[in-house]
Order: sequence, then C-alpha cells, then structure tokens
Amino acid sequence: MVVLALVASACGASGPDATLERASTPRVVERVRPPLDASAPTTTTPEPAPFQAAASSGAVDLSEPAPPATPEAAPTGPVVNRPPPGPDRSAPAPAGPPAPLAEESTALHPSDFPDPYILRANGAYWAFATQVGPTSIPTMRSQDLLSWEWVGNALQGPPSWAGWGHHWAPSVLQRGSTYVLYYTTRHAATGLQCISRVASVLPQGPYIDDSDGPLICQTRRGGSIDPSPFVDTDGRAYLLWKSEGTLAGEPTRIWVRRLSEDGLRLVGDGPVQLLERRLPWEFPIIEGPSMAVVDGRYHLLYSGNRWETAGYAVGHAVCDSVLGPCRRSAEGPVLQSRPGEAGPGGQEFLRLPSGELVLAHHAWEPDAVGYPGGARRLHLTSVRIDGDHLAVGSPWREQVRADLVQDVVGP
Repeated sequence: MVVLALVASACGASGPDATLERASTPRVVERVRPPLDASAPTTTTPEPAPFQAAASSGAVDLSEPAPPATPEAAPTGPVVNRPPPGPDRSAPAPAGPPAPLAEESTALHPSDFPDPYILRANGAYWAFATQVGPTSIPTMRSQDLLSWEWVGNALQGPPSWAGWGHHWAPSVLQRGSTYVLYYTTRHAATGLQCISRVASVLPQGPYIDDSDGPLICQTRRGGSIDPSPFVDTDGRAYLLWKSEGTLAGEPTRIWVRRLSEDGLRLVGDGPVQLLERRLPWEFPIIEGPSMAVVDGRYHLLYSGNRWETAGYAVGHAVCDSVLGPCRRSAEGPVLQSRPGEAGPGGQEFLRLPSGELVLAHHAWEPDAVGYPGGARRLHLTSVRIDGDHLAVGSPWREQVRADLVQDVVGP
C-alpha cells in the first residue's frame, strides 16, 4: 500500500508547496553490478504581469517578483490542476544502432541522450540521461569526456507508487561513499510527474528504488520535475527543481530546498522560489535548473521555451545565495540555436579537476529537430564567468587539444 505523508512547514501550516514524502528512510542498496567490460479546487495563481521597461533607460526589469503566499488546503481528492499538455519527454526507442556522427557535428556521441547529467567519480566520468525507449536511465562512461562507452540502465525498475516509464532528467549526488540518484517519474495516484531518489554504493548503480512515496510532488502546481543537486561552499547540499505549472494559469517556477546530510531527505523550511517564467523567449515554460558558485556569486542556469523545437534555449540568473533572491542577467538566452546545434537545453554545470566550469547539455541536429527522426545528443560547451556575467563559449569538440584532454582527466 502506498503510504503518503504531507510535509508541513515549520509552523505546521500546509499549502501549495506541501510535498509528498515517504514515511520511512530508504536503505542503501548494496547489490553490486557485475564488473564493467574493461574494453478540491485550488486558488488560481494569476499570471505575472508582463515585464515593464523603465521609462528613463528602457531597461527591462529582470528582478524576480515575490512568490504568492496564498495558503491552500492539503489535497483530499483527485488533482484538479493539471499541467499543460505536451509530448512525452522520454525519447522513443531507436530503430537500430545510431549512425556515426558527421565530421562537422559538435555532438560527442551519436546516441539520443536527453537532459544529460555528468558526474566525476571513481576515476571516470559517468553520464545519465532521460529515458530512451525501454531504458529508464541510460548511462555512459568516459575517461576524457570525448570518447564515451555504453554502460546500461542505472535504474532497476520503478518504485511501487509509480507507473513504468516517464523517467526524466536524472542527476546524481555523491555523499561520502554513497551516491544518490534523483529523477522524475509518474506518480500513479495523481498521474503527475514527481521526484524520487534512491541510493547506491556505485555511481553507475544499480539504483533499486524501494521508496513508498515521492520526495517532492507539488500537486497544486501541476507536479515537480528536473531535480538538480547543488553543494554550497559550506558543504551543505540542496536540491533545485521545477514545478510544472497548470492549465488554470499557474506558471512554471524554479525552486530550491536544503537536503539532509545523506541527501535522502528534505530538511529545513519549505521550498524557496528562485524564478518563475516571465520573459517572452521563455514562453511557455522554464525548467532544468542548474547552479554553480564562482567568487561568491551564485549562477543559475535554466532552460526555456519548448524542448521539442529549435526555440529551446538556456537562460542565466545571478543569485545572492543558493536561496536567492535571483535576478536575470539579460533579456535573452545565453545559449541558443547555433551552427551544429538546434534547441540546446537540459544543461548542467560540470566542474573539471582544474576548477574550470563547462556545460553538459543536449541539442538536436539542425536538419533533424523533433521526433521522429531527430535525437537530442550529448554536447559539452565551455563557460566563462566574470562577476555577474556568464558567457558561453564554443562547443567542446571544436576546441579540444591534447593538453586540454590531460587537464580534463586530472590526477
């Protein structure tokens, strides 16, 4: 039987951001994979007012408005507010082995690999992606970020409270000798996408989710997706994610909340809103948050627009702390369609051994956008940060040199 408990705020009130949390602590799965081959209607939240240009300078107001504080009763029946309809973000099963990359391609691997997350652990790089065909969480491995080999499926079956499929946007946090996988899956009782987590003793898994409820499920905001862990300079871990929005007018929003030391539970006060959809290029959604701190400034990247189109792109905001407040740095995206890449997004920061930051993200080939026929392939892109300014450089494949590869591998 599915056991659901409402996570109340410190003052005991419930509201639109109450999350569904499992009632027991998950165990760390110690099964080891064989060695790898060494070769209830709700109060409708009004749409935010359009951004206003300052009369004196013409500058767009990029500051983030305070989130609505209207309390809502805990859900007692079927979910009323559904997210806007859209295509399944999972990728279809490939018809056969992927064709080799064209010489001019900037992708790093020919396979479909949406929403990539890369973790450096155990002397290698491990990449995880949104579901492709029957593979819940495709996983690859690399020694140098250039040549990738297939590992398998990191997730061994859905939890009892979830249906099969719809596994999106995985990410992995290392805490000591344990690895915690966060991912999105379909909550059977509500039909919404919600966030789960599961631990393993190996970065590549197997991750066997025996949880009895989601870690995060904002049912009054259309569900919760795109979990992304962040570790602050003091060692505390946080989780960022997106609420899906609803047909009733609730916009998509980016949230953050602190994690327990082991990364398996939410702790502290309730979730804090960092951003909501506001700018024209972002319409109809923002999603896929990722954060990095450089010289005391917290840089938040997010994807906007529709993922299945060439209009998908990456925006940037600067935050005073991991808990905000945040302000957009520009009216437009910092990474958008360019030669060799259409609709880039699903980005995540990756810090190299040298301390340099790069972005892992997916993109379509310009002549094959969308399914069927297209593939969201893995890309890496250099990043330059100077104060509040973030600039995206050239694709990784175009700038690789022997000395750079040595730097990537590290000690």
